[in-house]
Amino acid sequence: MVAQPRPLIEVLAEMPDFRHSRGKRHPLVALLALACSAMLCGYRSYTAIAEWGRNYGANLAQALGFTRQPPCAATLHTVLRGVDRDVLEAMLGVWAEGLLGETPGAEGQPEAIALDGKTLRGSRKQGAPGAHLLSAFAHRLGLTLAQHAVADKTNEIPVALDVLRGIVLEGRIVTMDALLTQRHIAQGIVEAGGDYVMPVKDNQPQLLEDIQTVFAHAPTVGETRTVAATVDYGHGRIEQRRLQTSTVLAGYSPWPGLAQVFQVERQTIMKKTGERREEVVAGVTSLAPEEADAACLLALVRGHWNIENQLHWVRDVTFDEDRSQVWCGNIPQVMAALRNTVIGLMRWAGYTNMAAACRRFAAQPTLALDLIGIRLEN
Repeated sequence: MVAQPRPLIEVLAEMPDFRHSRGKRHPLVALLALACSAMLCGYRSYTAIAEWGRNYGANLAQALGFTRQPPCAATLHTVLRGVDRDVLEAMLGVWAEGLLGETPGAEGQPEAIALDGKTLRGSRKQGAPGAHLLSAFAHRLGLTLAQHAVADKTNEIPVALDVLRGIVLEGRIVTMDALLTQRHIAQGIVEAGGDYVMPVKDNQPQLLEDIQTVFAHAPTVGETRTVAATVDYGHGRIEQRRLQTSTVLAGYSPWPGLAQVFQVERQTIMKKTGERREEVVAGVTSLAPEEADAACLLALVRGHWNIENQLHWVRDVTFDEDRSQVWCGNIPQVMAALRNTVIGLMRWAGYTNMAAACRRFAAQPTLALDLIGIRLEN
């Protein structure tokens, strides 16, 4: 039986209201609940969300918390652009952490968190500040545990530790792309009681050369090596992956916490043309062989890309995020945070096809309200 989390509506109700009492027409919790419910039904922009609020009659509006007709698009835009994005992201992150903790995985299954960034392309085109967001995403449940804006004149590296400080790392494994393979990030994860799985590319040339040297030679005395391979068929191609590990650099390399290095060989064969593509990627991990053998590491490396497939792709395709050109105030990040939340909530509820789930909620909007914790009175 699935554990019952704290209802999302309770979290939204605790969001501090930045507005002055005078002239305030709608409760902030009702506006945020409206946005989440409409997004669950597949409504993408704040204009469409406002229309959704007026389409289902007084009973639904009252259930959301409105005491008068729901807001027009201009009012919704004004409020969302003024919401404190940092507070909202932090509160939603704490809620997602609770949801993750209350829904344990299979015994022995590692809890992995992916770090990856995404640019709000339409908003950036309009000059919105901080339109690139770095997120922490739980591999297993598809929940976004944290999200931080990356300043326009920097990159994800300075923001990564801020994101990691906001989530529980004890007993968890952090995966990332090669940009974030940095000593201070590895050190921060290990000091917080977590582990890392990091790809190594040209931004760490000495480490990359050391790993390539290891796998260019036969195993040495006392070295532990493991090997795992997978073959997948689909989308008109055959994908073969082979990962091997080595402990030979543990205790020799100055890289923080290093316990194993690994190398992934990928070969893709296009069925129609016979074209072959090959790639070799190196990596490091703080996980010892008894904690993660080659098969486990291969699953973690592949699982990292769930953040692209289950979050970023859904935000772009199902919620049309890249074409959204909102740019005023905090609204781009607020809308992204709410999208992250409803996607995670649908995945937690067992939906795997987000577009189909949105269609179901659109046909039965009371299901959307129920999922965020609102029961519509008969």
